[in-house]
Amino acid sequence: MAYNASKNEKEVLAFWDTERIFERSVEERPKDTPYVFYDGPPFATGLPHYGHIVASVMKDVVPRYWTMQGKRVERVWGWDCHGLPIENIVEKELGTKSKQDIEALGVATFNELCRSKVLSYVSDWEKTIHRLGRWVDMKNAYRTMDKGYMESVWWVFAELWNKGYVYQGYKPMHICPRCETTLSQQEVSEGYKDVKDMSVTAKFRVLNPNYENLNILGREGEVYILAWTTTPWTLPGNVLLAVGHDIEYTVVKYKQELQAVVQKMGTAFPKEVLEHNSQAFKEGFAYYIVAKDLLMKNFEGKEFEVVANCKGKDLVGAVYEPLFPYFADSENSFRVVDADFVTTEDGTGVVHLAPAFGTDDYAVFKKENVPFIQHVGMDGRFIDAVTDFAGKHVKPAEDHMATDIEIVKWLAHNGKLFEKKKYEHSYPHCWRCDTPLLNYATSSWFVDVLKVKDNALKQAEKINWSPVHIKEGRFGKWLEGARDWSISRQRFWASVIPVWECSNCPDDKKYRVFSSASELEEASGKTVDDLHKHIVDDVVVPCVHCSGDTRRVPDVLDTWFDSGSMPYAQLHYPFENTDVFEAGFPAEFIAEGQDQTRAWFYYLHILSTAIKGTPAYKNVIVNGIVLAEDGKKMSKKLQNYPDPMKVLEQYGADALRFYLASSPVMHAESLNFSEAGVREVYNKTVNSIANVLAFYEMYVGNEKWEMDGAVIHVLDKWILVRLQVLVRDVTRHMNSYELAEAARPILDFISDLSQWYVRRSRDRFKGLTGDEDKAAALATLRSVLETLSKVMAPCMPFMAEKIFMAVKSEGAADSVHLEMWPEVESGLLDESVMEDMDKTRRFVELGMSLRKEHGLKVRQPLGNFSIFGYEFSNNQMKEIIADELNVKEVICYNHESISVKVFTETFMVREDGGTKVGIETALTDTLQKEGVAREIVRAINMLRKDQGLTIEDKAAVVFETEDSLLKSAIVAYGDDIQKQTLVTKLEEGTAEHEVTVGEAVLKLTVIKQ
Repeated sequence: MAYNASKNEKEVLAFWDTERIFERSVEERPKDTPYVFYDGPPFATGLPHYGHIVASVMKDVVPRYWTMQGKRVERVWGWDCHGLPIENIVEKELGTKSKQDIEALGVATFNELCRSKVLSYVSDWEKTIHRLGRWVDMKNAYRTMDKGYMESVWWVFAELWNKGYVYQGYKPMHICPRCETTLSQQEVSEGYKDVKDMSVTAKFRVLNPNYENLNILGREGEVYILAWTTTPWTLPGNVLLAVGHDIEYTVVKYKQELQAVVQKMGTAFPKEVLEHNSQAFKEGFAYYIVAKDLLMKNFEGKEFEVVANCKGKDLVGAVYEPLFPYFADSENSFRVVDADFVTTEDGTGVVHLAPAFGTDDYAVFKKENVPFIQHVGMDGRFIDAVTDFAGKHVKPAEDHMATDIEIVKWLAHNGKLFEKKKYEHSYPHCWRCDTPLLNYATSSWFVDVLKVKDNALKQAEKINWSPVHIKEGRFGKWLEGARDWSISRQRFWASVIPVWECSNCPDDKKYRVFSSASELEEASGKTVDDLHKHIVDDVVVPCVHCSGDTRRVPDVLDTWFDSGSMPYAQLHYPFENTDVFEAGFPAEFIAEGQDQTRAWFYYLHILSTAIKGTPAYKNVIVNGIVLAEDGKKMSKKLQNYPDPMKVLEQYGADALRFYLASSPVMHAESLNFSEAGVREVYNKTVNSIANVLAFYEMYVGNEKWEMDGAVIHVLDKWILVRLQVLVRDVTRHMNSYELAEAARPILDFISDLSQWYVRRSRDRFKGLTGDEDKAAALATLRSVLETLSKVMAPCMPFMAEKIFMAVKSEGAADSVHLEMWPEVESGLLDESVMEDMDKTRRFVELGMSLRKEHGLKVRQPLGNFSIFGYEFSNNQMKEIIADELNVKEVICYNHESISVKVFTETFMVREDGGTKVGIETALTDTLQKEGVAREIVRAINMLRKDQGLTIEDKAAVVFETEDSLLKSAIVAYGDDIQKQTLVTKLEEGTAEHEVTVGEAVLKLTVIKQ
């Protein structure tokens, strides 16, 4: 019968809870052998999904293993409580549209609402984690919003400040206009999407067309420089055009159908534009400047004339008419400069610069000393000075091209549009609210990553990664390209920046950093019970340098700063638990998804390198993404994946755990989750080993069979060697944090144990081969199951517990999870036994193939089976082959002793991969009778099963047949038939159940005695 995993696992859970097995697994290990792992805490604002389950499997398997290695592995749960995910939930409920709405409501009210939403699904999480069998202390979980945790975050910030690793700067960064806050490099990298945008080539009219370097003196007509952009909304803020110093540019004469262009935009050509421009313009031709390499890309299909060529350096100094009138009075602006970032890969080879909206633009702004124009606010809307578009959102989430289209229409209406196109590219979006981001120059507080980068790279060499390619690949490349980390956010529900600022003092004296709540209390004279923004922003501290007051800077910290501070903050270090922290730092192990290579793993490493000068962790397992079975992202809306709790109830936690632990997801690869895959694992591991245990319990009785003396039977020798290989391989891979490689040998071993050892030993367990052999088989199986339960324990903890309780030795621990990990007994690793058994199984496979090929049922005995070119070190292997193939004799020939006499007309040969075997197919009268007897045994046993008889039930059998072969077979093999069917009497008479044996009819009646 199928093993009821759900029922049995719940019984094991009750046992663990009642007997405090998890707590004891920690308490019974010495305090001086700590094994520390860091658990990246989840949000409790949603239900746990398969991604969380994968992480929990890793975070349970590894600690269970190291506990069995004698380590004290304390496991405390944590909750991630801060940041935009919480804020967005509250905003959605409130219906707020902007930061101003929150400020109007009141930061205190908003933050308290956030606090109330943080732990919405705690009970659901506790239920799932408990049912999964993960051992972790959730009752004493730390929370990132608690004062102690936040105080340690302050200490981390102060440590960085004191070491000179924190500064305030003004840089272009990506902002979310919906959240009105900056994002870090990692956060930006998470949100890229392929979108269709509007690209524009705009015409910048040169105001000094007789500029000698243009080389078009004496020609009549307007001169335009063409510049291409994929962000038309930045054009109103243009102040400079950039060319490549040594790039070749071409001047072409081209008649553009201006009227047609304008009409396409749905408007009439404005009279004032015509009046403003020259006769040549009115006639429709002008001169256009574009990079030579991009000439055909911009003028393909158009009639034009090349009139001149020049270098980018020749264009430097040309001045042009402001494209838009809003900032026309800006000094030192609207001219051509050269820049080394200009290329001819796309566009026109000319880059339009708006200093507030791009890293390159900002760098040129500082170099060229032009006024800083920021024509868009932090809310993503044009400022009032941009009169034609004031208040419009530049990238509205509901239609991200809407404003760009309005800009294009304005350009066309004013004769400044050369061309527009749809353009598909990858564009960053807010990872939480999905709003298109803007590259925006603003002030921020930074961690000076570049100062610690060299040491961070050096320390990273000490970390062991699984899979190994992550070390130099995804993580290593990200670390090599690391930039300074923007840690300030213009939000509300988060840890705050513990910096107080005096508005009167100079820069070198204006800031004061607090590393603890007690420092702030002492300096302010106020009690501080909460370190959130709405509390500490009201704490005023007298300046120590002047008579004024200091107030906290308004920004809060990036929540990844919370996460990176976790090693210290979870213990409230250095205010408490200093010995515990120092003894366990760096952590032995961490595990999360591959996205964390650029997030949590990275921030842990940067902060640890900066503060402690070492890595934060020694070993990492990186898992991949769990997708729906069709390869798409799992979606509640689409319902394209099975409910995790239903899967746990149907197949059990062991099956789900093993399915995930042995899958490619442990190699940082994607996994298309398949319920059928979980069912297959259940059948091959959980149900299969449960049947082995049930088989053992069927025959063991009340005795505890102990192995005593030398192992004689080759099957016992083999399974014991096979077990040692399993212990060796699983131990090696667990020590290397290769979970899939550690799990898969368990599946193979269960298969060998069930389908070969137990099946081949059935007669031995039944006592058909003698009491001593039965005792040896049962003792061997008990010993194997006991060791196997320990090897299975980390990955399949429930079944491991059930097996251990059924077979454990006297004096063993109360639970398999309190046991020590088994050591390899090198004396049992006899490779010759393994080789012989591998060959045996291969010969059986070929022999079965021969029987099938010639239509010979296995129940029909044959004369002999021959093996060419191999000799066994133990003749019992021949007995196994003979029994499996149902032949009377197995003969081994070396190549020199092969006799021609072997090859008769009825001798069939099969050769495969250099292995050659043969089988004698001729049937003697005696062989036929024996084959019939075996068919009768099968028929009687089927009737016993149908009538619900067990091995404890004796029975009598009455048979009836007219077939002489059947009668003679029963006479010849009656005793054997009775023995094989547990029948006390076999006699001829009137019977009722008709069965077919070969081509003859046999009637049978089974009578329970």
